[in-house]
Amino acid sequence: MEVSPFPYQGPLPPDRVRGRDGLLQDLAERVTERRVTALLGPRRFGKTSVLRRLAADLTEVSTIAIDLFGVQTHADAVVRLSSAMQAAVPSIREPAVELSVEAGIDLGGLQAKLALSPARRPDARALFDQLVQMLVTLGRRMPLLLVFDEFQSLTTVDGATAVLRTRLQHHYADVGLIFAGSAPSAMRDVFTRHDQPFFNQADLVTIEPLDLAAVHAIVVDGFADTGRDAGSVAGNLFDLTGGHPQRTMRAADQVWRLTGPGESADGRWGRALTRLRDAEAGVLAATYDDLTATEKKVVRIYANGGSIYGSAAERLELSPGAANHARDRLLADGKLRHRDEGDIVVTDPLLADWLVRRLPL
Repeated sequence: MEVSPFPYQGPLPPDRVRGRDGLLQDLAERVTERRVTALLGPRRFGKTSVLRRLAADLTEVSTIAIDLFGVQTHADAVVRLSSAMQAAVPSIREPAVELSVEAGIDLGGLQAKLALSPARRPDARALFDQLVQMLVTLGRRMPLLLVFDEFQSLTTVDGATAVLRTRLQHHYADVGLIFAGSAPSAMRDVFTRHDQPFFNQADLVTIEPLDLAAVHAIVVDGFADTGRDAGSVAGNLFDLTGGHPQRTMRAADQVWRLTGPGESADGRWGRALTRLRDAEAGVLAATYDDLTATEKKVVRIYANGGSIYGSAAERLELSPGAANHARDRLLADGKLRHRDEGDIVVTDPLLADWLVRRLPL
């Protein structure tokens, strides 16, 4: 069975990451120069894929990627740090195990120990501190890049970011550091608010949508590599998705499945778009339904190109104060984003498309 050249579920394998050359070069230079960096962008914008590609490209640097998504306690953070060290390449894993043995820590058995009764359970806060110290020690022994993905989640764990800052701050020249997060406003707060441990401790880099040239190359090459002709469909895709990485691949896959070997995609966009809308309708409706009543009004207005201070807000009986609060929450969660022009748009172009068709203003 032929495999689609447009995978859209989960992070991409490093060799499938396209259209990110400039960003990858910038990140590689930052890691090489030991410049602490925070990579910001909404969910499904390809941050994890880019970071995996970066790790593959930096052949002289070993990488430990720590996924912090959803952590709520020190125990959660301990499990994620220990799992990341165990999942690393042998050149990292083996010395990490040695260090853990010296410290009296069994990396493989930590999760089970943390599930014991309170009287027998080890102190998760102390373990977290020890594991961070182990990361620093590893970084002083070998060229090392530490990637903390979904870093904003760690800020909900009392004192965890302060411990991390305390242990890392004197070793920025020894270890490559990238903090990534999919809640852009929350991530900015971590590094720009005076009351945060990492205030002014990282350069902020935003991952942007793919530009038209990148979308065109990805689509044309994907069709050509499988014996098909993309025709003019790349322009249709970009008009719909605006370069949103996951949505671009999702839409391209839909057109590709309607185009047989030796055929052109021209004339298939309308049917592909209908199928795509039908396939995503349930998820989009659920996404919208999860919003508060005020957030729904704000998202509707931005999807339809309106202003939360204009006539659309008046028709929806939306006060400026409530609109501002809802907008800020949606920006913090990545459901809205700022474009280069400074205006605000719905991050998911398929949600915006669904709203325009279902709830026009």
